[in-house]
Amino acid sequence: MKLPLSIAFLAFAGSLSAASAPPAGYAERATAQAAANTEVGIRRTPPQVIPVPTEGVSPQSQVQIAVPYPPHFNADPKTPAEWKALVAARAAPVIASLPALKARLGVTVEATQIGGVAAFLVTPKTVAPQNRDRVLLHLHGGAYVFSPGESALPEAIMMAGFGGFKVVSVDYRMPPDHPYPASMDDATAVWRELVKSNDPRKMAVFGTSTGGAMTLALVLRAKAAQLPLPAALAPGTPWSDIAKVGDTYLTNEWIDNVLVTWDGFLGRAALLYAAGHDLKDPIISPIYGDFTGFPPTILTSGTRDLFLSNTVRTHRKLRRAGIVAELHVYEGQSHGGYGRDVEAPETREAFGEIAAFFDRHLAK
Repeated sequence: MKLPLSIAFLAFAGSLSAASAPPAGYAERATAQAAANTEVGIRRTPPQVIPVPTEGVSPQSQVQIAVPYPPHFNADPKTPAEWKALVAARAAPVIASLPALKARLGVTVEATQIGGVAAFLVTPKTVAPQNRDRVLLHLHGGAYVFSPGESALPEAIMMAGFGGFKVVSVDYRMPPDHPYPASMDDATAVWRELVKSNDPRKMAVFGTSTGGAMTLALVLRAKAAQLPLPAALAPGTPWSDIAKVGDTYLTNEWIDNVLVTWDGFLGRAALLYAAGHDLKDPIISPIYGDFTGFPPTILTSGTRDLFLSNTVRTHRKLRRAGIVAELHVYEGQSHGGYGRDVEAPETREAFGEIAAFFDRHLAK
């Protein structure tokens, strides 16, 4: 039975009113917040409980968004031995997961040396025809301290498997034994060697977090050394400002369930890596470098990412320098969330976006 139009409208209006009604206690909280934010220039927020988003977020990603903080988020190693023990503990489960990941994506891995630096050749069983002469250079993440050896490979394997590219992943030296600039020396040495036998117009560089910062810093170094530049970049959620500078270091603190806070292991790793150097050195924090002449760049982050501001600031600086740059931000994801579950649709989507970007900008 159909209701008369006037009654139906009143029912609709009533349901709309109920749906848009403020939650219990809103009036009191609004009054308190207004009183707490009368000063110019600062914002104070109340404690709040934030649910896992569901709209436009896959069930697999919802699981990742919901997990508790990692047990190492506030780790405070005091000695080189303690740092190495923490690094080994984190690397072990990743290495154990690699056989299944390689089989799932049809990828082979071969250890090698390039320019005197340890590296891995990551090759899909099927290389896309347009990618036969293309090579990607991968610089792994891990706060400049974590992910040694094979534990650095999941991102390179996913890029090779989802994108159909051959990938060179650099196993660069890291603290505590090798602080700055060892990692960048190694990345530069590999790049210098690769461009001797490969067309840089058919090459791209990518990496997440630390790897994203190193991707940017490698271009700064290549420019300074007058080396050929890659044709495209994909710095995922780059640690482009290693200090606690940027809005989301505060607004996403305690919300990002991967990094959690700069004041935990992250900031300690930053200081260990910098080893007394200025944190605004552009090769340490590339956001302070000159982006003029950079290759086309695709950046990826998430709404809960502690490094969302790093990513946004990098995107805007590239655009202000006249560089082609895309910014992709995923709902609800913490730091590097787009690469944490190979079965999540967002993972395939993110690597598909990067692969398509590379295909547009690398020479055929």
